[in-house]
Amino acid sequence: MNTGDTAWVLTSAALVLLMTPGLAFFYGGMVRAKSVLNMLMMSIGGMAVVGVLWVLFGYSLAFGRDVGGGFLGSPTEFAGLAGLLGPDTLSGSVPTTAFVAFQAMFAVITVALVSGAVADRARFGPWLAFAALWAVFVYFPVAHWVFDFDGKDASGAVVDPGGWIANRLLAVDFAGGTAVHVNAGAAGLALALVLGRRVGWPREPMKPHNLPLVVLGAGLLWFGWFGFNAGSALAANATAGVAFVNTFVAACAALLTWLLVERLRDGHATTLGAASGVVAGLVAITPACHSVTPVGAVVVGGVSGALCALAVSLKYRWGFDDSLDVVGVHLVGGLTGTLLIGLVASDTAPAKVNGLFSGGGLDQLWRQAVGALAVLAYSFALSLVLALLVRAVLGFRVSREAEIGGIDEAEHAETAYDFGGIRSAGRSVTAPGHGRTAPPTTTSAAAGGPGAALERSKA
Repeated sequence: MNTGDTAWVLTSAALVLLMTPGLAFFYGGMVRAKSVLNMLMMSIGGMAVVGVLWVLFGYSLAFGRDVGGGFLGSPTEFAGLAGLLGPDTLSGSVPTTAFVAFQAMFAVITVALVSGAVADRARFGPWLAFAALWAVFVYFPVAHWVFDFDGKDASGAVVDPGGWIANRLLAVDFAGGTAVHVNAGAAGLALALVLGRRVGWPREPMKPHNLPLVVLGAGLLWFGWFGFNAGSALAANATAGVAFVNTFVAACAALLTWLLVERLRDGHATTLGAASGVVAGLVAITPACHSVTPVGAVVVGGVSGALCALAVSLKYRWGFDDSLDVVGVHLVGGLTGTLLIGLVASDTAPAKVNGLFSGGGLDQLWRQAVGALAVLAYSFALSLVLALLVRAVLGFRVSREAEIGGIDEAEHAETAYDFGGIRSAGRSVTAPGHGRTAPPTTTSAAAGGPGAALERSKA
């Protein structure tokens, strides 16, 4: 055991855990004021469900002894984490329990990502049921495919076979471009199709109600993503350093290209676009962060920022209501980053893989494409079946009245904001806890927030 490596992996696990509350804020700010608590609860509730399942048998399904030709780990080998608690039980140079904790956070954030596709209209209880089923039948097996590498003895002979994508196909996915982002994006598309469109979409504007909350969430995601990517080195070493730098610069490049697309297409660059661009760059660099140079990371981030900015409008053309652009950012961004490895990977980076532009030909590109498309197809098909099952048995969508009146009130008997201090339109508002008078709000009713609530009450 290396204590420095152990400290880094445990720190990284905590960083990745922070990403789920960060995602809750990011998503929560993007929905309307009447839906923000439900959005937060979908992330936090999913965390609880997946955390319990991970300890009971999820880790074993993902990293237990292969029992399905590279497709599934044994659900009983490490059930309840049995046999993994001893001080000499190691994964590389860190205690296996540290690795268990680190990978648990990946499972949690992946399930939470899916929820953004059905914001404003999913019942909370059925969502938790879907989250549990999806984790068991989709995420845990796919994690085995991508993250479970062969165990070898001192002579190099394989004694513990792992997943087929990592070890047979030899596709590169350092931190989860396929297992996390393509997986979640495909599931989000399936859910959006099963639950249908929100009431009024796309005729009515459904703008984010709190952009500062969106930026706060994006900042927490960016901060946590350094654990997500650099932590995947599972050691405090040069690979972690390269992944860290590439993660940072790719997000910067994506932010700029997303804003450029907005400026050219719409005439202005937006705060929402900046936050979304950061996330798009982080998504795309996730599979590639140890296989490209920092200049290659700029290319990955720049291309993904532009493509995702264009892709988020596809839902209007094709008619599926992906509320918070899980498809446009995570599916498209994950595919972009995964495929670009086959083009811009360089053997000067730690992965020692050459893409097409570095003289490697098409060999790595076809491997990346097969791995990404396999995860996409599997996740979409199983997610569709599971969503239909939950809808048939439990009922997945809230009633029309609850959706129009506010899903927070209907599902949780709460509201995110107390407007009791607002006495009437155009009069002063007392700022809670400060004992001073704030000027009347000028927030647009179309944009949500207190101004919108006031206008609705007048109407």
